[in-house]
Amino acid sequence: VRSLALVLLAACGGGLQNAAIVALRPACADGEFWTGTACKRGGDAPQKLAAGMQALAAQDLDAAKTDLDAVAKGGPLDHATNVTWWEQRGIAAAYVDDEAGAKRAFDMMLALDPGHFLSYTLSPKATFVFEQVRRAQTTPPALDVNWTRGGKVGEPVPLDIEVLADPKRFLDHATVFVHARGEPAWRAADVRLDAADEHLVLPPVAAKKPISLELYLRAYDAGGNEVLTWADAKRPREIALRYEPPTPWYRKWWVWAIAGSAVAI
Repeated sequence: VRSLALVLLAACGGGLQNAAIVALRPACADGEFWTGTACKRGGDAPQKLAAGMQALAAQDLDAAKTDLDAVAKGGPLDHATNVTWWEQRGIAAAYVDDEAGAKRAFDMMLALDPGHFLSYTLSPKATFVFEQVRRAQTTPPALDVNWTRGGKVGEPVPLDIEVLADPKRFLDHATVFVHARGEPAWRAADVRLDAADEHLVLPPVAAKKPISLELYLRAYDAGGNEVLTWADAKRPREIALRYEPPTPWYRKWWVWAIAGSAVAI
C-alpha cells in the first residue's frame, strides 16, 4: 500500500509548514492530454482503433493487426480507448489461435476494467479464452481518496491518496481535478504515485459562504495512457466546507483590551 498526502487550501489564511503552494493549471479539454507544460491534441489512436475494429469484424486479420498495432503510436489513450484496444487485441490474437497473446491482452483489459465482458455474439475462439482469464482474475488495481469530514472555509483540507493495489505496476502518476460546485471549469494538479509521501498544496479558494469542492481523479501509466479512474466529471465526489464569518471588530479581544485600558486610565 502506498499513500500520498494531497492538501487543498479552501480559503485564505491556511498553510502548511515546509509545503509550497502549487499553481493549479486549467484542465485539458476532451481529446487533449497534458505534456507536462501544456495541453496537446491527442494522436490518431481512436481512428486507428476504429479501422482495426472494422477490419476485425470483416475477418481481415492482417489489416486488423496492422491498425491495432498502430494504435500504440497514436496515443496517449484515454481510459475507454485503452480498454477497447486491449479487448480488440485479445480478440484478434484468439482468432489466429495465439492463445497466450489473447490471454495477456484480456488480462490487461480486465485490469483496466474489471467488470468488462465480451459480446456473446463473438466466436467461441475468443469468448472461451476470455472466460478462462476472467475466472482466474486476481485483485484488480485500485486506489482511494479520503479526507477529514467537518472542514470549514479558511482551513486546509487534507486528502489522502492511497494506492490499494497495483499488481500490474502501471500506476505511475495521477491528476486530481477540482472546482467549487457550480463552476464550469475544472482545475488540475498532478501528483506522482511512485513516492512514499508526496505533498501538494493547492492555492486558496476565496469564499464568503459554505461551499462544496468537487473532485475526481485519473491515474496514468508511464506512457501517459489512462489506466484507472476514481469518480468522474459527471459524478464527482464532494467535500463540504462550512463557512464561519469573521469576528466583528467590536468583538475582538484587542478592542476590548484597548477599551478597558482607556476606562482604567
